[in-house]
Amino acid sequence: MRRTLVVVVLLCVGAALAASAWGTTGGQEARSLTIYSGREQELVEPLFERFEKTTGIDVKVRYGGSTELAATLAEEGGNSPADVFFAQDAGTLGAAAKAGRLERLPAALLRKVPARFRDTGGRWLGTSGRARVVVYNTDVLKPADLPRTIFGFVDPRWKGKIGLAPTNASFHAFVSAMRLTVGDPRTRAWLRGIKANDPKFYEKNTPVVEAVASREIEVGFVNHYYLYLVKAERPKAPIANFFPRRGDPGALVNAAGVGVVTGNDRRAEALSFVRFLLSPWGQRFYSSGAEEAEYPLVAGFKPRKGLPPLAQIHGPAISLGQLGTKLESTLKMLSEEGYTS
Repeated sequence: MRRTLVVVVLLCVGAALAASAWGTTGGQEARSLTIYSGREQELVEPLFERFEKTTGIDVKVRYGGSTELAATLAEEGGNSPADVFFAQDAGTLGAAAKAGRLERLPAALLRKVPARFRDTGGRWLGTSGRARVVVYNTDVLKPADLPRTIFGFVDPRWKGKIGLAPTNASFHAFVSAMRLTVGDPRTRAWLRGIKANDPKFYEKNTPVVEAVASREIEVGFVNHYYLYLVKAERPKAPIANFFPRRGDPGALVNAAGVGVVTGNDRRAEALSFVRFLLSPWGQRFYSSGAEEAEYPLVAGFKPRKGLPPLAQIHGPAISLGQLGTKLESTLKMLSEEGYTS
């Protein structure tokens, strides 16, 4: 009986300490947090469940595309029920910040993330990094068969062999990065060149990688970690990632990230969630495990074994904060060129 009592006391103390670490305390009314998540449910639902269990804060999630949710935040204005915007890429976070929908985060949180992965105005910060890659079928291609630059895929040799997800926020950010790097005329020429090669369009990135693995296509333009999602289900899938050359828009290193919505009445809970994402558990969530292979951004955490260090991937020389300024016009360009409706 005495031993049982001691165990119960220790469990209670542990729960209290965990809650304290995220800025929550016992004896309060049940609290909740509404998150607009541009990150896919299958990826982040375990993260939300862990946060609820750790803090006692009830999480309500609205899932959708990051681009769609950024537009929704702008349309809803001060009437938005959202407390947090958890986005797939920096471009949509930048768009939400530009629309005045994100508030400045505390300096102590901003300092946890390298300057290149946070807003210069402090309104959002990156939680994990991701690199654009060309995923290819290893039964059909060798690295030497692939162009060193994304611009090489306009060659007719690739006709009918390319896949991409044109409505995905990461593709929008990639096109914005290309515009910032080489200008609109060359970007339009690339879009038209790829379109002339009859690419296959997919709703999301995972189906692109699955199509490469099944030889429906030979190459796909995706983020690096989707390969690991497919490999978790099909360990022998004949797929590998190829990183384009230094400075190429196809080697863009972007960030998933988070911002606190302006005017919400749950700021303490929202900041607790941001702290959780930057915590050791949060950083390891994205960088370890069978399916997780994103880059941790907080100092002291290493990426998954087999990934090139983030410092060795040199994308275009742009600020991620610039992506948000181009999102609206990038969407217009993609519509004009027949990639989206």
